[in-house]
Amino acid sequence: MKILHVNKFFDLRGGAEFYVHELMARQKKLGHEVHVFATRSEKETGSADEKYFVKRNAYDRSEGPIKDFKKAVDFVWNAEAAKSFSRLLDDIKPDVIHLHNIYHHLSTSILAEIRNSKIPCVQTLHDYKLACPNYKMFTEGKICERCKGGHYTQAIRHDCLNNFWPDLLAVGEMSLTKFRQSYEKTVRTFICPSEFLKKKMIDWGEPPSKFKHIANPVDIPEKISAERGTGPYVYIGRLSQEKGVETVVRAFARIPSAELLVIGQGPDQLNLQRLSEELSAPNIKFIGFQTGEALINHRSRAKALVMPTLMYENASLSILEALAYGVPVIGSDIGGIPEMVKDGINGFLVRSGKVDAWIEAIEQMESFDPQQRIEMGDAGREIAIKNHNWENHLKQLEAVYKS
Repeated sequence: MKILHVNKFFDLRGGAEFYVHELMARQKKLGHEVHVFATRSEKETGSADEKYFVKRNAYDRSEGPIKDFKKAVDFVWNAEAAKSFSRLLDDIKPDVIHLHNIYHHLSTSILAEIRNSKIPCVQTLHDYKLACPNYKMFTEGKICERCKGGHYTQAIRHDCLNNFWPDLLAVGEMSLTKFRQSYEKTVRTFICPSEFLKKKMIDWGEPPSKFKHIANPVDIPEKISAERGTGPYVYIGRLSQEKGVETVVRAFARIPSAELLVIGQGPDQLNLQRLSEELSAPNIKFIGFQTGEALINHRSRAKALVMPTLMYENASLSILEALAYGVPVIGSDIGGIPEMVKDGINGFLVRSGKVDAWIEAIEQMESFDPQQRIEMGDAGREIAIKNHNWENHLKQLEAVYKS
């Protein structure tokens, strides 16, 4: 089978990109011919398809009125992307097109090319952009569903993208896309990594027949660390408001006997470090972004992974990797997390944003002897092996491609 993956970034920037790279590599091993379309990066990607990649606009900053106007036009309809994508389709003639995150950088212009080609198309929903202008269903420090029913101007009223002009542009693009039903008329099947996301999209008015839940996969190591449970608790992820890290900083500050290692970076990093200092919490350490063996070592030794998100987490890779390494998880009881964390079995589910509830869960985990925590980790690993293995994931994807 000839498969074309489409994602706005091909350089490794986040969970979606890591997934796309791993998926492509595994599909190639199965004998498929795999291609990709994306925006150009300053880094070499090593892709043979890079000649088709298009200019990447800097939407995170102003570059003057003329450039900003051109970027705004591309945001809604990227003519360069449509032209290059059409050329790629003509050259490789894929059997199926698998979309990922194409929003804004590639725009809905490529959807018109897909409809014209009549090539079957599926899309994995890595976030909530199909329904929400700011991707997250989160604003002003809490979950937000104000745009439900097509009330997208709420994104301007509540400054969902943190600036009037991006707010206005996102609302305009979203309204036009929904009016035209651009995605719904192009994509045959929307793949949802969590049942929660599937139900949420249907609840927001999307056609139920087009949605299928396929759980995200994770690499499952053959061996797990003999030092499981000997290290501190860990948080692994972005340091931003919606991730709720402030909640666990406040909780661990009141449990000085429990250590927390915060791994990651983001806009809230300095504020969180200051808060830790203000609360006199030497048991909380920030070590920044980590990769490779260093990250694996911290994760595999942890007493538990904490995931205190305030938003509707879809299918957290941090949680999946903890399960694969036999590490218990303490997570917020919202979004797709309860599908991976079974309360009292492989960890605990905690009321999102409630410091006292987090203290109770951490103290309960602290009260366990090492063997109890290992048994919890083993239960999580069984969940990963059963529900999140790559072999089943690839089979389910191929079935969707052919359906």
